[in-house]
Amino acid sequence: MKIQKEIVRPDPGQSFRLFTPRLRNSFYWHYHPEYELVYVEAATGIRHVGQHISSYMESDLVMIGSNIPHLNFDYGVKTEYRQVVVQLKQDFLGDAFQRTPELEHVEWLFDRSIYGLSFYGKTKASTSAMLKNMRLLDPFNQLLELLRIFQILAHSTEVIQLNDRDTSVKLFLDDKIRMGAIYKYIHANYNERPDVNKVAASVHLSTPAFCRYFKKQTNMTFTEFVNQYRITQAKTMLLKGMRVSEVCYDSGFESLSYFNKLFRKLTGENPSAFRMKY
Repeated sequence: MKIQKEIVRPDPGQSFRLFTPRLRNSFYWHYHPEYELVYVEAATGIRHVGQHISSYMESDLVMIGSNIPHLNFDYGVKTEYRQVVVQLKQDFLGDAFQRTPELEHVEWLFDRSIYGLSFYGKTKASTSAMLKNMRLLDPFNQLLELLRIFQILAHSTEVIQLNDRDTSVKLFLDDKIRMGAIYKYIHANYNERPDVNKVAASVHLSTPAFCRYFKKQTNMTFTEFVNQYRITQAKTMLLKGMRVSEVCYDSGFESLSYFNKLFRKLTGENPSAFRMKY
C-alpha cells in the first residue's frame, strides 16, 4: 500500500513507452522519473496527482512531471473505459530542447508539468484522437506525432494547473502515511460513517497529527475527502439508472437536501440533471 517507484522501460527501438494499462481493481499510488501523458475515457473516475484530488467525467487528458506521485486514473472505475499512456524522459531527444529553438515551447511545457496539467476542450479532443491513432503508426511517425501533440499542448490555453507548487516525491518519501490504506478504508466505509480515529490509527498516527498531515498533503480535510469520494461513487450509481433518493442514502448521505447541495457544488449541476445528461 505504500508509494511505489515504477520502473519504466521504453518500447524496443524507441525513446518512449506507449501502452494501454488496465488496472481498475488495483490501487497503484506511484511515481517515476519519466514524464507521463495520460488519456482516459470513462464515465467517471478519480484524478489524484500530487496534492490535487478531484474527479473527471467522460474523459481526462493529463500531463504529469517527473517524480510526481499519482494514482492510476482507472482506479475504482466500474464502467467500460479506454486508456492511452505515454511515458518518456525529458531528454528523450538528447539535448535537442536546448539546441532547437523550435522546441522552446515544448521544453516550457515539460517544465510546467511538475504541477500536473489537465487539458480540456478542443485541445483534449484533437490530441486524444492523435494519441489513440498512434498505435497504427511506425516508430518514426509515432515520434513525429508525439512532437505534434506536445506542440499543441504547449500552445494551448485550455489547461488547468492541478497543483500550486512542486509536489514531487521528495515531499512524500519520508512520510509514514500510506495513501493506499486511507483509500482502502474509505472505499470500504464511504456509505457508512468513516471514522477518522480508525484511519489515523491504521497509519500509526494520533488523530490530531493525522488531520494535520492529511490537510497538508491533500489540501482537504478528511471529511471533505470522504464527501468527494462519496460524490464520485454517486455519479456511478446515477449512471446505472438508480433514483436520486436511493443514491443519496446508498452513498452515505443522511440528508437528501445536503446531498443535492454538495453534488451541485462539486459538479456544477444537480443529480437529476446529471443523470438525464449522461
